Amino acid sequence: MSDPLGIHAGRYAAEFTEAENRSFAEQFGAITNAMAHAMAEGVAVSEERVQDLIRAHYEFCLQFWTPTRESYKSLAMSYILPSPYRDSYESVAPGLGKYHYDAIVVWADANLA
Repeated sequence: MSDPLGIHAGRYAAEFTEAENRSFAEQFGAITNAMAHAMAEGVAVSEERVQDLIRAHYEFCLQFWTPTRESYKSLAMSYILPSPYRDSYESVAPGLGKYHYDAIVVWADANLA
């Protein structure tokens, strides 16, 4: 099955300037690194610190689309199923894709309709 988010990601990259894409990469990298640190410190995905990071991740996503509970959790599935997204998270820290997925599920269930 093809990855529709990957297709859209390519379209978005083409629609923004190099500076905007650099800014997006920096924002996303900061969230990802903070998640990796929280995971390394053993912070539970339901804790406020991690849930605040997921809120920041969701707000990052809002620059491109407005996920519903279902679509946001579907995006998170790509962090644990074989995909470039999972590979990216796992290259930062083993287990980060699952950690991020679990945190998104908690946040989405509490905050999205």
